[in-house]
Amino acid sequence: MTKVKVSALIAAAGSGTRLGSGPKAALHLGGQTLLAHTLGALSGLVDEVIVAVRAEQLAEFSAAHGEARFVAGAASRQGSVSRLVAAADRGLVLVHDVARPFLPADVVKRVLAAAGVHGAASAAVAVSDTIVFAAGTSYGEVLDRGNLRTIQTPQAFDRDLLADAHAAAAARDLTATDDAALVRASGRHVELVPGSRLLLKITEPGDLALAEALLPLWLARPQEPA
Repeated sequence: MTKVKVSALIAAAGSGTRLGSGPKAALHLGGQTLLAHTLGALSGLVDEVIVAVRAEQLAEFSAAHGEARFVAGAASRQGSVSRLVAAADRGLVLVHDVARPFLPADVVKRVLAAAGVHGAASAAVAVSDTIVFAAGTSYGEVLDRGNLRTIQTPQAFDRDLLADAHAAAAARDLTATDDAALVRASGRHVELVPGSRLLLKITEPGDLALAEALLPLWLARPQEPA
C-alpha cells in the first residue's frame, strides 16, 4: 500500500499586534522561538514542513531552519494558508498555527488518521465554562454547552479538497478564522477528534505568561514515539 505524503503547513506570518511583542514566529518562549518549538514537536510525524512567514523574515528563518521550506505569507491567515497549500504536493496537509507551540504527538496522529478516512478533520475540546449570549453588559441566555466545542489546530485535510475550498471561498469573497470552516462552507464534512488543553493559543500577554509557566511541564513530559 502506497504511503500518503503528509505536509505540515505552519501559518506563522502574523504580526502579533495584540501581543505587542512583534511577529509571533520570532517570539521567544524559554529560549526558543515559537517556530522552533513547533518544528520540534512535528519532527518525525510528517514528511515535510512548509512555513509561511513575513516576507522580511524569509532569509532569516530559512537560514535558521534548513529542515523546513518557507514561503512569504499574505496579509491574512487565510491568504497565507492558501499559499502554503499551493506549495504542497498531493496527499494530506496538516495545518497548524505557530501561536500554539505545545503540540502533542497524539493529537497530530488522531487528526491525520481521521483526515485519511474522512478527508477533513480538526482537533477540538469540550467547553467547560458556562457560555451565555451577552446582551451588552447583561448576562444573557445560557447556551447548552453539551454540544459546544472549542476548535483548535492542528487540522488536517486532503490537499486537493482544501485547495478547492480555498478557491471556492475566494470566488465567493468568503472569509473564516480557520480552514475547517472553509471546508464546511464548501459542503464537506469535517470530523472532530479530541484535542488537548495544552494547545493554548498565545494571543495576548497573559497567554504568554501562562505558556512560560507551563513550559517546564511540557519539556518534562514523557516523549511519545513518532
